[in-house]
Amino acid sequence: MNSRPSDRIANYVADLPLDPGLRVLEIGCGPGVAAREVARRIGDGKVVAIDRSAKAIGIATQSSATEIEAGRLELRTVAIEHFALEDGEEPFDLAFAMRVGALDGRHPAAGKLAMVRLKAALKPDGLLFIDDREPIKGREIRT
Repeated sequence: MNSRPSDRIANYVADLPLDPGLRVLEIGCGPGVAAREVARRIGDGKVVAIDRSAKAIGIATQSSATEIEAGRLELRTVAIEHFALEDGEEPFDLAFAMRVGALDGRHPAAGKLAMVRLKAALKPDGLLFIDDREPIKGREIRT
């Protein structure tokens, strides 16, 4: 049931600086289309994809069995403003979000909380990509 990504998603993922072995966080993964594309491009790396919607995570889980079973994709039901690394979990090399209200300016209060969570989840040199903005290094995130 792996669907082909739209041109918008395919182009966005193609523009990310993805390398084998990276740890990547997708924020607002919806049905998981971008997460699967990223997982295919990072080899033995890992994608953790989150969404506030349990329904979206359910759909992504059904569509992503191959990537989940291979250990290249993990899905979690959580809003970015409540996200935290699990005990012993390594920080991320890269995080990205497309059309996520807490990060694109539609919900400023949630955005402030989200940035605190992202700063804690990214490596200092890790990169945050939000829609079409310039990337931000983890250590440069303003909280």
